[in-house]
Amino acid sequence: MVELKLPELGENITQGTVTKILVKVGDPLKKGQNILEIETDKAVLEVPSSAEGLIKEILIKSGTVVKVGQPIFNVEGATGAPSPAKAAPGTAPAAAEARPAETAAKPSAPVTIVTHGPVTASKDIPIRNDIPAAPSVRLLARELGIDLSLVPGSGRGGRISNEDVKAYCKLLNTTRPAGGGAAPEAMPLPNFAKWGTTRREAMNNVRKKTAEHLSHAWTSIPHVTQCDKVDITELEKLRKKFSGTNKKISITPFIIKVVAAALKKFPQFNSSVDMATQEIIYKDYVNIGVAVDTDRGLLVPVLKNVDQMTILQISDELTAMAERARLRKTTIEEMQGGCFTISNLGGIGGSFFSPIINWPEVAILGVSRGVMEPVYIDGHFLPRLMLPLSLSYDHRMIDGADGARFVRWVCEAIQQPFILDLSK
Repeated sequence: MVELKLPELGENITQGTVTKILVKVGDPLKKGQNILEIETDKAVLEVPSSAEGLIKEILIKSGTVVKVGQPIFNVEGATGAPSPAKAAPGTAPAAAEARPAETAAKPSAPVTIVTHGPVTASKDIPIRNDIPAAPSVRLLARELGIDLSLVPGSGRGGRISNEDVKAYCKLLNTTRPAGGGAAPEAMPLPNFAKWGTTRREAMNNVRKKTAEHLSHAWTSIPHVTQCDKVDITELEKLRKKFSGTNKKISITPFIIKVVAAALKKFPQFNSSVDMATQEIIYKDYVNIGVAVDTDRGLLVPVLKNVDQMTILQISDELTAMAERARLRKTTIEEMQGGCFTISNLGGIGGSFFSPIINWPEVAILGVSRGVMEPVYIDGHFLPRLMLPLSLSYDHRMIDGADGARFVRWVCEAIQQPFILDLSK
């Protein structure tokens, strides 16, 4: 009998929620056969088996959170899987021996540092195993009273080093206002049951991650939203010309193509701000994320190298990408690497809105519903299809004048659809 354990799910992914168990007790198991569906922060992954044999016991249930390395099945006659390790009598498990630094040293007096939240003594900061950092780095952070979840990592996959912790600590001490205090804690909710019946539902992984990510983006980025309208009357004619019963092209691929060109014209919009090192990171590639509304919440899969794609290619990939997101087939890789995000609410309605920047990007474009309006042209009011655009940008990186120039450049390019060759 061999314990089959949850394998690595991807870089920096330490756990997930079981959404479906694809096998049952007594089933024969083949190597590479999908045995579980696991929901992580942004994607649902199919987990293949690393062994062959007969399933004798299922150790998990649907809806539970399982961690990488946790036993999930007992398999009889398993081949291709490592044998279960047995500790020698009288010795402690290797995992316990590997963490002496985390418990051996304790700071004599925690350093008082102003953070984004209430200052917490090092012993009160919760230990989070999902943060990519070595035990020695975690120890240093606890000694300094730093919450590691707020420290930007400079290593591969966002891994945090001692230097990152020190740089973050220095940044806090050099940028805090004189006499400033900690941010107030969230106020407790009232007892809603006094006014009627209520019910509570646990957030799913997507909603939890969205709440954390957007809260961080809103509190750490000084947002400015620039609004404008663009005349898409001629573009709509072009869109209808190339759309048919078998292939429908939406306006989004055209906007993506224009934005890709705009990011090359205005490189400050294709950047990220590293406050820990006081540097700006400019990107030479153009990857654009597109917000997709799903039954689990908002997902933002990323189209890679869109500047090298034709509008027809963008349309095909966008359709396939949205379908994968709604079917829970989006991979972790598809959710990473974005330079700029587009959120199109035109299919639902509304005039303007203030989209929140998808950190660590510095800008996001919101698209609302196009409406026929009278426009004064050459002494006459003419009916024109006007599309509202809402650009939110990071004011640390982008000045108001640059924001206005970017929006106007995008509008003028969209209003000249003859330059939007579908083959380029």
